[in-house]
Amino acid sequence: MTETPGEGRGRSDRVYAPDFLTELFRNPLDPGYADAAARRRERPERGWRRWSGRPLSLVVLVVLGFLFAVAYRQTMADEPGRSQVRSGLVAQIKQRETETDRLSERAERLRAEVARQRAAALGGSEAARLRTLEAGTGLGRVRGDGVVVRLADAPQGQDVVQGGDVGPSRVLYSDLQVVANDLWSAGAEAIAINGQRLTAMSTIRSAGQAILVDYRPVTGPYEVSAIGPEEMRERYDGSRSALTMRKVAEETGLSFGVRDAEDLALPAAPEPRLRYAEPSVSPSPSPSGGGRSVSPGPSRSGTSPSPSGGG
Repeated sequence: MTETPGEGRGRSDRVYAPDFLTELFRNPLDPGYADAAARRRERPERGWRRWSGRPLSLVVLVVLGFLFAVAYRQTMADEPGRSQVRSGLVAQIKQRETETDRLSERAERLRAEVARQRAAALGGSEAARLRTLEAGTGLGRVRGDGVVVRLADAPQGQDVVQGGDVGPSRVLYSDLQVVANDLWSAGAEAIAINGQRLTAMSTIRSAGQAILVDYRPVTGPYEVSAIGPEEMRERYDGSRSALTMRKVAEETGLSFGVRDAEDLALPAAPEPRLRYAEPSVSPSPSPSGGGRSVSPGPSRSGTSPSPSGGG
């Protein structure tokens, strides 16, 4: 099939070979598009069409450049203020940490002095019994053999295979909770986390990325030291937390290890602030006459106890 020149200007002949598909892929452009392009080259567009869009584009570029310049200047102007505020906060944190450490040392000295005065006033047998009770409740220093469980976050940038059910590659507050609970179950008599002694009233919580033990922050690596019988190590190695943490360490790169330790020295926990509930006595007589009415205070669960409870 042959197409000869016709009325269109500059139309070239196009011969289709017997293999139509091969020819179509070889010359995909229709002659009509080539003719239109040739006519545009011979008859250029008017000047206003060519240049009408350029001023608008130039204005947009100028406005964008001005906005970027203003934003950059504002950012650079605010940077000294932000740096100063950040430096001030860091200085305050360091100052408060220094004051906290100083007050903790003073409290330790005062506690030791109170213990000496109390032992002198009680006598030998009563003082020994008191020391035994303090060691059991966490309010006294203890020494002995035991184990140390060490946990640490995975190194930054380490290429590890993340498991879908093992969590992040950093130590969580719940990890310390289960480790401490399983150590208690294994027979531990005293436990401390990074020097913070645990008692029956201790809490292990999180505040953002920080871990708090009795409302005091602890940082990694975390060492859970426990004093107990010789078989405590073997019991803990078979516990659920030990098996779980070893699996987490293999899949995330988190560091987990258990070792025996001799002559561990665990500090005393701060003395708790005990609160006692007392009934408020009203001076007005009860409706039944005779006695005074007792207004029950709120209980721990938030509900009021029955005033007819036993005394």
